[in-house]
Amino acid sequence: MFKRFLISFLLVSATLCHASQKEKRVISVLPTPVSIIEQPGDFTLKNGLTIGVSDASLLPAGTYLQSLIRQVVRSTVKVGKGDISLQLVGQENMPNGLSMKKEGAYQLNVDKKGITVNASSYAGIISAISTIRQLLPAEIEQAKAKSKGVVFSLPAVKIEDAPRLAWRGLMMDASRHFWSKEEVKHVLDMMTLYKLNKFHWHLTDDQGWRMEVKKYPLLTEKGAWRKLNAHDRECINRAAKEDNTDFLLPTEKLKIEKGDTLYGGYYTQQDIKEIVSYATQRGIEVIPEVDMPGHFLAAISQYPDVACTGLTGWGNTFSSPICPGKDAALNFCKDIYKEVFELFPSTFVHLGGDEVEKTNWKKCADCQKRMKDEKLHSEDELQAWFVRDMEKFFNENGKRLIGWDEVGEDGLSKDAVIMWWRSWNPTAVPHATKAGMQVIESPNKYCYFDYQQDKNTLKQILGYDPLSNDLSAEQQRLVMGVQANVWAEWIPSMKRWEYMVFPRIMALSEIAWAEPAAKLNETEFYRAIIPQLKRLDILGVNYRIPDLRGFHNVNAFVNEKILSIECPIPGTEIRYTTDGSIPTKKSLLYQGDLKVTESTTFRIRTFRPDGTPCDVVQTYFKKTPYAEADLQAKPTANGLQATWYDFRGNRCANITTAPINGTYKVDAVSIPEGVKGNIGLVLKGYLNIPADGVYTFALFSDDGSTLTLDGDLFLNNDGAHSPAEVIAQKALKKGLHPMEVRYFDHNGGMLEMYLLNERGEKQVLPKEWLLH
Repeated sequence: MFKRFLISFLLVSATLCHASQKEKRVISVLPTPVSIIEQPGDFTLKNGLTIGVSDASLLPAGTYLQSLIRQVVRSTVKVGKGDISLQLVGQENMPNGLSMKKEGAYQLNVDKKGITVNASSYAGIISAISTIRQLLPAEIEQAKAKSKGVVFSLPAVKIEDAPRLAWRGLMMDASRHFWSKEEVKHVLDMMTLYKLNKFHWHLTDDQGWRMEVKKYPLLTEKGAWRKLNAHDRECINRAAKEDNTDFLLPTEKLKIEKGDTLYGGYYTQQDIKEIVSYATQRGIEVIPEVDMPGHFLAAISQYPDVACTGLTGWGNTFSSPICPGKDAALNFCKDIYKEVFELFPSTFVHLGGDEVEKTNWKKCADCQKRMKDEKLHSEDELQAWFVRDMEKFFNENGKRLIGWDEVGEDGLSKDAVIMWWRSWNPTAVPHATKAGMQVIESPNKYCYFDYQQDKNTLKQILGYDPLSNDLSAEQQRLVMGVQANVWAEWIPSMKRWEYMVFPRIMALSEIAWAEPAAKLNETEFYRAIIPQLKRLDILGVNYRIPDLRGFHNVNAFVNEKILSIECPIPGTEIRYTTDGSIPTKKSLLYQGDLKVTESTTFRIRTFRPDGTPCDVVQTYFKKTPYAEADLQAKPTANGLQATWYDFRGNRCANITTAPINGTYKVDAVSIPEGVKGNIGLVLKGYLNIPADGVYTFALFSDDGSTLTLDGDLFLNNDGAHSPAEVIAQKALKKGLHPMEVRYFDHNGGMLEMYLLNERGEKQVLPKEWLLH
């Protein structure tokens, strides 16, 4: 029902009264409610307002709601009825019984007399409060919202709502960059606004240890601080190169010690208790992650006896593991977890268990003895033994283990939960659920919010369905939900964190909450976030303005071309330069179509209403004659010739220096079946162009790829990176044009090449176009 309102541009009215004047306001509630019915009138907030709760267990929720409206009215919270009533009721007393049984479900009724919320759980009350907040005008968020003659009202509505999925999560990486207690609370506030209810706190990794452990004080005294690393230096370079202070390291997290600049910080146990309490009031469960047996360098550096003995270094520092052969190392881990269990009331604790470098285990006498004693046949089985031992310890202490999907083959019990992250391992969810294990989905392709964004990002998230049709109904019931993960190697500040997370966290909340039939499509979503962005403006959130459209990475033309920029957010300020400089607030303002008659490089930048900039976009308009076809070429077969190299590098130009694993014929630009592990591909052949024209091609890959056409490096998507797409145009004569695609990846990523038509729609390259 609610979707009809959005399609008609959300014409339900709410009222913000300025003296006697009333203004129509678009209503936008995200994620999309199950049902919303407009009623006549509105409810106005007035001084002396009472927030009544049905019993004392809801007093924290009432106090939370009071804090949201304190800028505009004085209110009290009490047990009993109130102008706003928050009521816990039995499921049998609620209509729509099936949906209301879900944790987080609620009913909200607003009329001119007051507001009534019914829910069967505390989580449902918090969900309703988040909806109330979004129904109120965005101006209520201002520190000085109240002024003479201004009152705030909500539209009269009836809402029945319930989440599709129980687990609606967000992971914050506090190891690579430390986030202050106030920053963590800010993240929790924003999670609650969009009805996310699971905060996965990544507290340890190679780069830093963030949780105080009383028994091992060096973990934070020393392990929470480090010298600046390559990621830090690159962020500092980007801040200067891109004129973007969001990449600077916060000075309050730096200190000088013995002449060295150290970076970091940690949470005391009292900090953690305070944050957990803050989250609980907002209906959020905090799930800690202390990563092991790999990603343990921050601990090993301070307590080297827990590493393998007699070896130089600790193996690959990308994921330095403990020594599972030593009982003392196992006790070290369990001592840490004992303190974790005491601090975090959640039933769930995340072990990690991913990307374990086992080189030292092969050489370690203790590890080899453990393998012999336990009748283990490989180092992989040794890791599985460790994970099972830790799960037993978790269970003995009333906790359930969560692990990254690498642990899915480790013989865990049905109490363990698998967190799927490797998109290239699509069997992880079917395998785990078939074995009766619960799963949380966080595939990197859709849910890694540290990944680079482009015009397809929001569309891809909105199109993702966690409850795949490949799963039986019974397996689908074992999918707990979805989670966004925000790794922080390239995110040194909260402003950059916000930029990477908003607005795509709204899209994730939509797929986690709304049923597929009610879920917004891309166009509807852009309409719905316009009023949401106004609220974020007032809150000072450094969100990313969605991608501009109307141009490609390279835009070819023969005579002249028009640069026509489109932005999904109306009224966005767009400025540009053509001299290679970074656009600033003083640069040329884009006010309409620009005619281009010479080769020109445009640098384009959008600016939020407060004047702060987004990232710079570069597009090249290339004036060129048609590229001539190769009249001497005589291909003999359809498709392309693919050569697979055992390549371990990260630049496409170096692929052919590696040993050859095999050759294949492929009918499309893709990874041949059976090619996996260290992949370096070179695909050669001809592109058979049917008529003279300007053609648009897209190259999509994870990791690097390039397309050379007629000897010209035409599409450059090189380097190690997350899934990314480049699009370029080329003027081509009819006939055969020699082409070469290069691609590399080390995990089993993705490679696709498309043709784009005049409407920008992707089309598979016709098979008859590919010859060799």
